[in-house]
Amino acid sequence: MNKKDLIHRLNRTYVMERSHAFITFPAITVYLLFTNSPLDIVFLLYGLILCIFILFQGQHYFKLKLQRLKGITFDQNTSLSFFRKSKKLNLIFIGLIPLVFILQIFLHNWTIKTENMIYWAIAVNMFGVLEHINYYNRQLMIDNSSDINYVIKNRKLKVASSAKDLLENEI
Repeated sequence: MNKKDLIHRLNRTYVMERSHAFITFPAITVYLLFTNSPLDIVFLLYGLILCIFILFQGQHYFKLKLQRLKGITFDQNTSLSFFRKSKKLNLIFIGLIPLVFILQIFLHNWTIKTENMIYWAIAVNMFGVLEHINYYNRQLMIDNSSDINYVIKNRKLKVASSAKDLLENEI
């Protein structure tokens, strides 16, 4: 892939991730808050906030990759520190998912109520976990022929670009 194509692809990915982090998921969150009692959707709200937090990191990563390709300078050490701290925070927030699930059940007298969109809540929380994996472990998004060919040839998923960047810049 040449530089122009890579810039185009990264720009498309950046815009998509940014719109999800700043528009789509926040809009869903606001809508749910206006149409439901917050106590009824604690677990769902937690998952949405987790997704927003992780998508923010993803869009920031793609912005920095674009800047690097375009020759725009930025403080690499500050950026690496941001991603290292974010990765640790993600793991803490992911570790809290079962506790928030238990809190949701506790708030409803230890019953799981489907009208509280519990299945959507589970799905959104799992999406947050998968987004973390996609950015910090293995590239789960396979959206072009080169990714497909890699998986077929190597019979495994690629290491995520951000994971490589963090490993290459270990201090």
